[in-house]
Amino acid sequence: MRKIKSMLWWLLLGLTGLWLWVDTITTTPLAFMAMRNSLINYTGVLGIGMMSVGMVLAVRPVWFEPYLGGLDKMYRLHKWLGMGGGILSVTHWLVVQAPRWLFALELLTPSSGGRPPRQEQTVAVFKLFQSLRGLAEGLGEWAFYATLVLIALALIKWFPYRLFFKTHRLLAATYLILVFHSVVLMNYTYWSSMLGAVMAALMAAGSVSAVMVLFRKVGERRKVGGVIERVEHFAELKVLYVFIKLEGRWAGHAAGQFAFVTFDSDEGAHPFTITSAWLDDGRITFLIKGLGDYTNQLPAYLKLGSAVEVEGPYGQFTFDSTKPRQIWVGAGIGITPFVARMKSLAQTPDDKPVDLFHCTAVLDPSAIEKMQADADGARVNLHVTVDDRDGRLDAQRICAAVPQWLDADIWFCGPPAFGHALKQDFVARGLAASHFHQELFEMR
Repeated sequence: MRKIKSMLWWLLLGLTGLWLWVDTITTTPLAFMAMRNSLINYTGVLGIGMMSVGMVLAVRPVWFEPYLGGLDKMYRLHKWLGMGGGILSVTHWLVVQAPRWLFALELLTPSSGGRPPRQEQTVAVFKLFQSLRGLAEGLGEWAFYATLVLIALALIKWFPYRLFFKTHRLLAATYLILVFHSVVLMNYTYWSSMLGAVMAALMAAGSVSAVMVLFRKVGERRKVGGVIERVEHFAELKVLYVFIKLEGRWAGHAAGQFAFVTFDSDEGAHPFTITSAWLDDGRITFLIKGLGDYTNQLPAYLKLGSAVEVEGPYGQFTFDSTKPRQIWVGAGIGITPFVARMKSLAQTPDDKPVDLFHCTAVLDPSAIEKMQADADGARVNLHVTVDDRDGRLDAQRICAAVPQWLDADIWFCGPPAFGHALKQDFVARGLAASHFHQELFEMR
């Protein structure tokens, strides 16, 4: 979280600093229309800047994962950028509309702050921009309305994923219109400054990414087909094991990583953590929890031999650390990356002591038996807590079970609120925040 917060602030402060460097707001008298025009450009620069970075993150650039801590963190930043870009777009629109409302209320008159005459441009490209102002303003306004609707749909959890999957792609089209709007209407003096160069680079990168989204090229080189080999359903737990035989080249994956899996092209790709270690045999396994309409229907929908598409791997939740021991906490379906790690350790043993705490609402003996077998094979100490029987797991109970907990770093996967509370508790007890690793497995 710290990394993505830092990047968000660096982006905002960086663009603000560059804007202050070139804009006249600090060097001219504070006339209403002059300030309004500066604020139009400022909100526009920040808005399209945030949307541009968000669009780049939408194409899942793997090379960026180490800097932000994984694709799950990148998607959290993507969400923040989308919300921030939307808020700034509303602010931009309000600043644009303000004089009309003030004139209508007779709070502003031409003599007190009307629009100054527009200077005729002599540079050919700026003359072209000037001739396109009306078109850019009209298209930009409609793209703004559409963008707000699409962002709202993305944030509404009850909006079906299969529809979100289709409508969210339309943001790439509205983004391209807003780029046209920004290029034509941005203060022409900005283009000869560092701010102009930065904005050009951001909008160019965002535009290339938007075209990739529109033509469905996201993750194209990381996709491989396969067929379902076996399915195991733990009905009481509402959990499904799906065994897939890949039929293309898979580069391999580390324990703890995830992939986007498409079982139904109409539904689109869903992210699932990989449960199996990579043995270079073309086989991969996913443990899927029934958490919504789609995943609840999978036990009846999936058939042996059905075609699937797998894209990945992604993620940095890969258990890399310098601490002498580890503590894992897997709540509910959050146990998945730890199952994969145990299978990996069974193949490649590690002398580092590991304690795994699994919290579950339902105790399924057969599932626990499989988990215990994995733990024994990996030489991992398994602690199982059942909510109704044992109450909620907290830092005090973990510290009591692992007296050497200060020598460990903690890896958590499960409900975000639970992870946040656990992290705060451990930090209060003296654990460095950087030693608590949490996967933010929310892609929308």
